[in-house]
Amino acid sequence: MIEIKSIEKPDERRDFPLGHVEVTRLSGLTFGVFTLEPGWRWSESVKDLAGTDSCQVRHTAYTVQGRLRVRMDDGTESELGPGDICVLPPGHDAWVVGDEPYIAYDFSSDVEQYAQSVGR
Repeated sequence: MIEIKSIEKPDERRDFPLGHVEVTRLSGLTFGVFTLEPGWRWSESVKDLAGTDSCQVRHTAYTVQGRLRVRMDDGTESELGPGDICVLPPGHDAWVVGDEPYIAYDFSSDVEQYAQSVGR
């Protein structure tokens, strides 16, 4: 069976301070469109929702716009920009760099758990 959905009509939108993720579900895939505004930082905007000290979601993502700095729990840092693809393992903090919103497409089914309230 062929499944087709438009990211223009997501199944769910999750809002959090200075950002949101729009979630679209297909069989075997949860697709997320992240929009993060300047000033957004995971440890300030999502940490309380997640109930963990760092982001424990695995991301497989493509950066469409903006820049995002990522710091792994071991202190390793990298920066993502337009056209970059990444596999970002659990155990990281991240923040928007500069004055442009960061937009990314996340193809990881782990996005299903992103920005969910503790205990949900």
